[in-house]
Amino acid sequence: MIKIKRDHLTNNEVIELVSSHLQGMNLHSPPESIHALNIESLKHRDITFWSVWEDRQLAGCGAIKELDEHHGEIKSMRTAAAHLRKGIARELLQYIINEAKKRGYRRLSLETGSASAFEPARKLYASFGFYECKPFSTYKEDPYSVFMTKKLND
Repeated sequence: MIKIKRDHLTNNEVIELVSSHLQGMNLHSPPESIHALNIESLKHRDITFWSVWEDRQLAGCGAIKELDEHHGEIKSMRTAAAHLRKGIARELLQYIINEAKKRGYRRLSLETGSASAFEPARKLYASFGFYECKPFSTYKEDPYSVFMTKKLND
């Protein structure tokens, strides 16, 4: 059974998963093109972070950053290696979309990598109706980034 809970980033397992996420970004993108957030940045007041648990095992994590009262950004989506291909990311993504709708957001966006390693993530987002868009918020065009968005009032 999967449980998604708000997390304050104090659990060592969660901290290690976020660190693993950052290490993974470093493997596929140059430093100036990495937009993943570290632990302290994920604790910012405009970010809500969730951990996903299967029984007592950490299965994944993800966050939403409020860009403005109508626009949120998905951050730090990661599935723990032992839980890949179990539907964890799909369930968490639906949870985040539902939360964004509850908050009254009209749009939910994200930045992910353009390398082939990020293709499964891009396919997942596309399967939920996200489509490629221009850079949003403070992002700039970057060959290592793909920007995606989804209108929530559809």
